[in-house]
Amino acid sequence: MHHLELYVSDLEASAGFWGWLLGELGYEPYQRWEQGRSWKKDRFYLVLVQVEEKHRDPAYHRRKVGMNHVAFHASSREQVDRLATELAARGTVMLYGDRYPYGGGEGHYALFCEDPDRIKVEVAAPN
Repeated sequence: MHHLELYVSDLEASAGFWGWLLGELGYEPYQRWEQGRSWKKDRFYLVLVQVEEKHRDPAYHRRKVGMNHVAFHASSREQVDRLATELAARGTVMLYGDRYPYGGGEGHYALFCEDPDRIKVEVAAPN
């Protein structure tokens, strides 16, 4: 994949969430402009763009047509556990907590959470 561009309702809130998480996963700040931010790792980058007011409604929901979630590689199970703990402490909505760390199925060690716009984010440990 070359890049992924997400339109967000609150750029500063989303940049706070994504900037921290992507930094923990080894991404570096890449671009910054008034209406957007991006982070890059290797040849892939993720872009956030402030959505225009006229396009804010209806709000995003992962169960409608479109993207369901974004998944990232973790370096280890320990990293998944550390990130899950830190994300929860930061007030992030964690998903499938009753099944953690196997919310994605038996043998799939991962955390699942929501970004500020309720986009589902997965961080999976190597098998």
